[in-house]
Amino acid sequence: MGPRVGVAVLFTVLTLLFVFLGSAAGYLFYGDPVLGASIFLVLSAVFNLISYFFAGKFVLRANRAHLVTEQEQPRLYAVVREVSSTFGQPMPKVAISETATPNAFATGRNPKNAIVCATQGIMQILDDSELKGVIAHEMAHVKDRDILVMSIAATIAGAISWAANSLFFAALFGGGNRNNSAGFIGLLLMAVTVPIAAMMLQLAISRKRESLADIVGARTIGDPLALASALGKLESANVRRPMRTSPASSSLYIVNPGRRGSFIMSLMSTHPPIEQRIQRLQKLALDMGFWSPQGQLEQGAKRIKSIRN
Repeated sequence: MGPRVGVAVLFTVLTLLFVFLGSAAGYLFYGDPVLGASIFLVLSAVFNLISYFFAGKFVLRANRAHLVTEQEQPRLYAVVREVSSTFGQPMPKVAISETATPNAFATGRNPKNAIVCATQGIMQILDDSELKGVIAHEMAHVKDRDILVMSIAATIAGAISWAANSLFFAALFGGGNRNNSAGFIGLLLMAVTVPIAAMMLQLAISRKRESLADIVGARTIGDPLALASALGKLESANVRRPMRTSPASSSLYIVNPGRRGSFIMSLMSTHPPIEQRIQRLQKLALDMGFWSPQGQLEQGAKRIKSIRN
């Protein structure tokens, strides 16, 4: 199953979970499952419209970021302009986040309204080729409209959580038909398990989009090892100095900005394991001839060695 097909399947499952839970809520409150599902679908559409038009401003404000001019950040502008031209995309707006932890993200509803943001820290630790790899990853998100995809996923998951909470408390405190004890217990279990399933699917969508952006970005600029090297540096720096961010903000960044931890926490991560991402980029580099069996491309071999060390 390809990444785009996988995301489509996950969206379908999320929507079915939403409709299923909305139908249950409608039955509990109104005795009409169709009415309940319709109400939540309308609310979801309203939330999606708000996030569609104002997501960029909300994201910048939440991450202490602001737009900058070319005079203020000439190096970043030059890299963003070169990469956007390679992608054949409009030049996005450029922003800087006032944090020393190195990272980057993109936001905006489409390529014409895109914003590419880098933190102060990333400008200090990456060389130009590595920064180009990171910006290519973000431009892949812009090109594939991933911000819109994730906004919709977050909206559906949020609506599911809200509906489940309403259903749970209504069932506990007098709502619904208590004559059918098995059905009543089933409603309670559904109110607890469905939001968890929705959250896990939302995280799975985020991880798939990150993996795809790595490959699309690296292939487009023709240098997978630059991004692989950047990911290694960024992961190490974010482990040492994690940021405090919400799950919604975490999914935007190129590497997980939060704390790492147990196996359970890894299941809740918005990003694939960094080792897997680097290995995929190394394999792409092999396929593109960066590292021949005879070792003819010294630069590629040197970068792979630096990543492993």
